[in-house]
This record gives sequence, structure tokens and C-alpha cells, in this order.
Amino acid sequence: MIPVGGRRPSLIAAVALVVGATATLTGCSPDGAAGADDAGTTTLTVFAAASLTEAFEQVAADFEATHDGVDVQLSFAGSSDLVAQIQQGAPADVIATADTATMDRLVADDLVDDPRDVATNTLTIAVPAGNPAGVRGLADLADPARTVVLCAPEVPCGAAAARVADAAGVVLAPDSEEQSVTDVLGKVTAGEADAGLVYVTDVVRGGDAVEGVDVPEAARAVNTYPIATVSGAAQADLAAQLVDAVLSPEGQAVLADLGFAPPSS
Repeated sequence: MIPVGGRRPSLIAAVALVVGATATLTGCSPDGAAGADDAGTTTLTVFAAASLTEAFEQVAADFEATHDGVDVQLSFAGSSDLVAQIQQGAPADVIATADTATMDRLVADDLVDDPRDVATNTLTIAVPAGNPAGVRGLADLADPARTVVLCAPEVPCGAAAARVADAAGVVLAPDSEEQSVTDVLGKVTAGEADAGLVYVTDVVRGGDAVEGVDVPEAARAVNTYPIATVSGAAQADLAAQLVDAVLSPEGQAVLADLGFAPPSS
């Protein structure tokens, strides 16, 4: 994995404690553990919702720092796409989705073990820096004179957008629908859209390229992010350790710094 800067010593220490409590996972047989290559590197494959990109890059970097010979391979996409890949047999050890509905599809198919909630997120309006179209609220997104981009309805951010629009009594007719919130944000930052509905965390990671416009109705459509180990994972023990690292106080601090709220109690 490409190293990610700004590692948190506290998170590294937390992961080290998890490691110390478990047996060594590689070298258990002459051929090495499942998922290990000829050089002795063990690959841990993690599927995660696109909105978790920065958080999981940080967690993965810290995890690798305390696990000699472990390579965390991260795959980010829309949650529905990731679920479909696992349903079709794609190899993965851990999956984290942007809502419980998509994870429930894997639970129904007995493809994951005991999902646990790691964070919550809400929608906001993202506009290019300076807000050139003068977007002030959700009602402005219904103006056909403005170019609006949303997530497709089958992905978590799109489903949340529909709930928010219903709560506000606004009918949205987007100019394009994307398969991940990252794609929505990309069109806004590139100036290809006047506005898009994204998560509050996306505005944080968008930096100076975007601004956020609050949506009071977003409180009616809070998304809960679950994480789970994949049933029959090649690296089940390592997968469980990674889940624990994300759920640790240090892992939760990584998420909080990027704008995520804690899971509901």
C-alpha cells in the first residue's frame, strides 16, 4: 500500500496491543498462511465505502506499521458495488459500507460475520469554492437553471438524498447520478456542477476546492457505517484485528478528525 503520512502514534500503540494478544499469523505451515506470497508478505484485503478513503488509508498505514510482512490492500467504491463483488465471489477479508441496508444484503447471504457500527455521517450540499451559483439550501437544487449531481438511488448516499428531499418536500431532478459520493464530489470540485449532495466528511476532505451549505433536513437521514469480517476470509484473525483497530478509541479519533460522528449507542 502507498504509505500515508501523519500516522498517529497512539493508534499504532493501540494496534500493537491487539497484535500482542494474538498468536503469530504467518509461517504456520511450510507454504505460509493463505494470502501470503513467496516473499512471506501476507495480504489483507479490505473493501470500504468511498467516503471512508482517507480514514481507512490512515488506519491501514498504522496497521501495517505494527504488522511486519502485512500488506493491507484497500479497495474503495460505492457500497453497492462492493457488496455485489463479494456476492460474486471476490476475495476480501473485511468490508465497511456506508449504510446498514447494503451490509444487510451480505448478512442475509451469510457472507459476513457480526457487523459492528463504526461511525455515522450526514449529508450536506457541496458547492465549488465561492459558491458561484449562489446555492443557499436544498430548494435551490430543484432549480433547473442549476446543474446538480447526486448519487444514484441504489447507493447509500443516493438513498439518503432521497430521504432528505422527501423530508424537505423538494423534488430533485439531477443532471447526473453517480455510483459513489467521491464521483459527486469530483464533479463539484471540477466545476462541472453547481452543487451536489455529499457527506459532511466529503466537504472536509474537499478542502479549499469546495464549500458546504447546511441542510437541516439531513438529520432525518443519518447513515450508519458498519464494518464486518467476510465469512471464510483467508486472513480471518488479521481481519478481526483490523476491525478492532477501527473501533478502538484511537481509530475512532481518526474518523472524528475527518468529520465522522460516533455510532449511535
